[in-house]
Amino acid sequence: MVELRQRGEAVTFRARVVPRASRDKIAGFHDGAVRIRLTAPPVEGAANEALVALLSSVLRVAKRDIELLSGQTARNKVVSVTGLSAEEVEARLRSHL
Repeated sequence: MVELRQRGEAVTFRARVVPRASRDKIAGFHDGAVRIRLTAPPVEGAANEALVALLSSVLRVAKRDIELLSGQTARNKVVSVTGLSAEEVEARLRSHL
């Protein structure tokens, strides 16, 4: 189960990113975080850009509505999504498992 927090108009959640995977995908939930596999390497922000692009596609929001609050250089990240409720975020993430 993923831990989602509603903060005003934004929803925040933790993400555990695995770079250099065979394909980009939502891999499931573990310890309250969303496990995400990305093909991009963790070099010069490539994995962060791929993460924002994947979440934008999965959640059906603009890239500008997704922000990395922490973890820019780590595998564990805190992501903020503006414009959706916590229930919508969870439903859209689950639909891509």
